[in-house]
Amino acid sequence: MKTNLRTDITVAQICEGFVYNELEGKGLFGLAGKLTIQPEYQRNYIYAKENREVAVIESILKGYPLGLIYFNTVTANGEKRFEVLDGQQRITSIGRFLTGKFAIQDSNGMQQYFSGLAEHLREKILNTVLLIYECEGEEAEIKEWFKTINIAGIPLNQQEIYNAVYCGEFVTRAKEEFSNSQNANVQKWRAYVKGDVYRQAFLAAALQWISSAKGTDVESYMSSHRHDKDINELRVYFCSVIDWINSVFTDVESEMCGLEWNRLYETYHTTAYDPQEIHRKVQELYADPYVKNRRGIFEYVLGGCIDTKLLDVRVFDEATKKAVYKQQTAAAREAGKSNCPLCCLGHDGNSKKLWDLKDMDADHVTAWSKGGATDISNCQMLCKSHNRAKGNR
Repeated sequence: MKTNLRTDITVAQICEGFVYNELEGKGLFGLAGKLTIQPEYQRNYIYAKENREVAVIESILKGYPLGLIYFNTVTANGEKRFEVLDGQQRITSIGRFLTGKFAIQDSNGMQQYFSGLAEHLREKILNTVLLIYECEGEEAEIKEWFKTINIAGIPLNQQEIYNAVYCGEFVTRAKEEFSNSQNANVQKWRAYVKGDVYRQAFLAAALQWISSAKGTDVESYMSSHRHDKDINELRVYFCSVIDWINSVFTDVESEMCGLEWNRLYETYHTTAYDPQEIHRKVQELYADPYVKNRRGIFEYVLGGCIDTKLLDVRVFDEATKKAVYKQQTAAAREAGKSNCPLCCLGHDGNSKKLWDLKDMDADHVTAWSKGGATDISNCQMLCKSHNRAKGNR
């Protein structure tokens, strides 16, 4: 890949004709239309959300260097045009300030937009020279370079890298749907998918869900669909999972966010549920002081309230175990029987064996899943073999 260092481009030049579209993924332009600031392989603009755009302007006013900026050179019909390879966040911050999208604080703590700054400060910003490397190479070289760089100290996440590597019509349309904060569905999605729309969280989830359902991985799925002109399959599957969650669970709990909903959908979506009964069970478990893992409640209920390991039910403490062991062992010694209630029912050599505490486990007499409490009145000590065999019966 060829590079050429430019030291003759000012802020005023790079922001000439700056256009900022509030809808993410639509592209930003500068250099009188010759510079694409946000090519489709770039991440969304996140500096405003990260509270970093003010710092860019303050750095310019203080004379601090902004770091190198990289342009990808594209020649079409004999005309040289550019794409921002690295520096999109910084250039967009500058352009947004020049066009009155945000203000900075002056030395007196007053909010100042660009148009309200003293003339010498406006000139200082406009005449600031940016250090720019013009890069020229094959698409694969450009994409590989893009994968290895960081943008102003914020590393690319995995989905942002995938968007760059597999950029094309499919990614463009997918970002318009899943990486657009103006999408009215984002608020509903946030209840079940953890992450930030600006950092591709919902797109990453949608791709992971559909690729898993089809028995492949995200990279393979994006590669095979790279030039698709629509994202219907991706959209329909994602919405099917979300709509199924809403149809089964009438309440939205904070612990629902980030669960493996695609796996739960594939496992349980053909099962008929009564939403009111599901609601009752969920609320009952939320009120149960013995349930330590609330995130497991939803799979537990979907699975018919069988797998109590999902709930990490509170176990008997050491003091309770010792007290029950002492009581059982004393009674067993007096009766000439085993201190394991199940061993003493047999006719083998263990029917009279007195087990050490370390060889026994605490057990619910009445299983927790059948309403048994985790307190001393419902505790018995069993030898490890019988406790494991007893399970949840």
